[in-house]
Amino acid sequence: MNKNLYVGNLSYKISDDDLKANFSEAGEVISASIIKDKFTGQSKGFGFVEMKTDEGATEAIKQFNNGMLDGKAITVNEARPKKEFSAGARGGGNRSGGGFNRGPRSGAGRY
Repeated sequence: MNKNLYVGNLSYKISDDDLKANFSEAGEVISASIIKDKFTGQSKGFGFVEMKTDEGATEAIKQFNNGMLDGKAITVNEARPKKEFSAGARGGGNRSGGGFNRGPRSGAGRY
């Protein structure tokens, strides 16, 4: 079964191909992707690497966690599965408010 790894504290210059090439030293890489801001396209400084085997994933964690990549100490660990969100998962309840404070404010009436 494929193992997905989280890779954090990446240099903003690292590409998907750089990540794949680096992690292929530990085992066969199925995919590597840097997470980017959807508006600017700028790297968010983390990504995911999918290793083909558990052994490759274990070796990659052992080899690269707290290791250096492009001058930065990176974090590598097993990725947590995505959480499914439903109405109840967010705490539920009817929360009102809207963000405006309609009560008296300090400094009101200064003008």
